[in-house]
Amino acid sequence: MAFGDCVLDGDARLLLRAGGEVHLTTKAFDLLRALVERRPRVLTRAEATDLLWPDVHVSEANLPNLVAEVRSALADDARHPRFLRTIHGIGYAFCGEASADGAEGAGEPPFVYRLLWAGGLIALAEGEYLLGRHPESVVPTAAAGVSRRHARLRIAGGGAVLEDLGSRHGTFVGERRLEGPVPLRAGEGFRLGPLAFTFLASRPAFSETRDPEP
Repeated sequence: MAFGDCVLDGDARLLLRAGGEVHLTTKAFDLLRALVERRPRVLTRAEATDLLWPDVHVSEANLPNLVAEVRSALADDARHPRFLRTIHGIGYAFCGEASADGAEGAGEPPFVYRLLWAGGLIALAEGEYLLGRHPESVVPTAAAGVSRRHARLRIAGGGAVLEDLGSRHGTFVGERRLEGPVPLRAGEGFRLGPLAFTFLASRPAFSETRDPEP
């Protein structure tokens, strides 16, 4: 689901803004997702509380605190809201234009890019990235067998180009050691020496229904 400069991927539980990942706590993400799903209908305080804290008594301040977290993540202003408005005494509603077909309801939705590896999932935007043990590397690793400036990854248009930078232990796509730039498809794996990665690229998916988490 795309709105403004944001992309909400419900399946991956990922929020991107201007191409970069924005962290949300579990409850804040659930609240944002519920508001977007119900747009433009108002989500009452009672509905939000039942959804987020089923069968649990919580302080009345918990919900406003989550709303503030969501607004901060979206860079939204409570006084002049673009996405999240307060209906005083009742609840909250998503007031922005959102579409599963693309940002602001026009064209194809932007790709969401990620690197999957043993250290977790790294969200990336289109651009050029250094891979290796260098402090500027997008991969926070100190693994033996990985050079400081091991490889370069260029991302654009749903794909990527991977290039070895003269590393000692090599960069591999499958079992092929790279001798020059090589296109990398979505879902394809590669290695920096012994360190394995999978490049992921997809249009943002958004589930229309969900069961509240306990």
